[in-house]
Amino acid sequence: MLTLTDWRELAACRDSDPDTFFPIGTTGPAVEQIERAKAICGSCSVEAACLQYALEANQEAGVWGAYAEDERRRLRKRWLAERRRARQAS
Repeated sequence: MLTLTDWRELAACRDSDPDTFFPIGTTGPAVEQIERAKAICGSCSVEAACLQYALEANQEAGVWGAYAEDERRRLRKRWLAERRRARQAS
């Protein structure tokens, strides 16, 4: 089983330019930058662990687990709602 620090050691982005994953804006050149980051994520064996970390830590900036900021914000709202429902059910 992977620990929180283990997934970072295995991340496909580990040797990539970090700026690729932190575009400025969501239009113009940032669109291509986001797509490049997502392509790297798409080849990553720990993409799900990265996304899980971003959701738990409320990472607001950058591309994490192949999700851009706006996509992850919507996903996090659903994720939090599911967690609330699960806690209420138990």
